[in-house]
Amino acid sequence: MPQPGTPTTTVLVVEDEPLINQAVGDRMRAEGHTVVSAYDGPGAVAAFQEHRPDLVVLDVMLPGFDGLEVCRRIQQQRPVPVLMLTARDDEADVLVGLGVGADDYLTKPFRMRELVARVAALLRRVERAQQLVRESAERPQGVLELGALRIDAGARRTWLHGEELHLTPTEFDLLGALAAVPGQVRTRERLLADVWGWDGGAGATRTVDSHVKALRAKIGPERVRTVHGVGYALETR
Repeated sequence: MPQPGTPTTTVLVVEDEPLINQAVGDRMRAEGHTVVSAYDGPGAVAAFQEHRPDLVVLDVMLPGFDGLEVCRRIQQQRPVPVLMLTARDDEADVLVGLGVGADDYLTKPFRMRELVARVAALLRRVERAQQLVRESAERPQGVLELGALRIDAGARRTWLHGEELHLTPTEFDLLGALAAVPGQVRTRERLLADVWGWDGGAGATRTVDSHVKALRAKIGPERVRTVHGVGYALETR
């Protein structure tokens, strides 16, 4: 629970099942967040425009139009962390969600405690990213160059062969964690702690794998080396 005087964040919960929507909303309120609810695609976009939430918990299957379209539309308006809820643990569906701007995902049924941990981790990462931008304005940082890949940590911008890449906040943080030790292997557990800010156990490392696949699609599969049973390394060539 937040301390008195602590600024609250607004969480938009988009879920067409009323019981799930209420349960998630009640838990978010118990954690000290202001909650706005929506039950379909058009309502979600309208609520996003009206209330300008700090984070969106978004179900994939919705009436009107689905969560993927919601995510695409709201990210075009203003970047915001999105935690997607999906009834199918299908890798293709997950990658599509990450591709339209989702930062993380949970497969139904999920434990409410895990949902709370994911939301908290996403909000911490946003706060950390904002702090980095403020620090870079005061103290300009250098650009890291790894072959054709250029990374500006302060400005949170990335280029490949001179063309700017459009990475989600999670993809940028993942790339930054790998680039911090180029050529060296980072375990999935270490990446989960550094990028997501939580220890979800062995099963949660699948989140890392899904985001690595999404990152590879943008920077090239050959630039992230898999060390089977251990983790990943960013190639420097």
